[in-house]
Amino acid sequence: MASDSKKYYDKNPKAKDKKKKYDTKYNKKTVKDRTSRNKARRIIKSKGVNIKGKDVDHKNGNPKDNRKSNLRVISKSKNRGKK
Repeated sequence: MASDSKKYYDKNPKAKDKKKKYDTKYNKKTVKDRTSRNKARRIIKSKGVNIKGKDVDHKNGNPKDNRKSNLRVISKSKNRGKK
């Protein structure tokens, strides 16, 4: 069965490109990172903070550290401009 799908994608470059984009978008690491970001947003929302149009920032820079004391809401331009 796997060899049949490989043959299909070898013969159809558009389908192969589409599959590659899908696999890149939904790989395990991407999904896990997105889950962590959503968790941080839920934690901030539970504190009653309005986050519309803003980003949730991790003070220590570790996106996996979702303690309430490590989260803050800042503007998107500030969050995306810092390194």
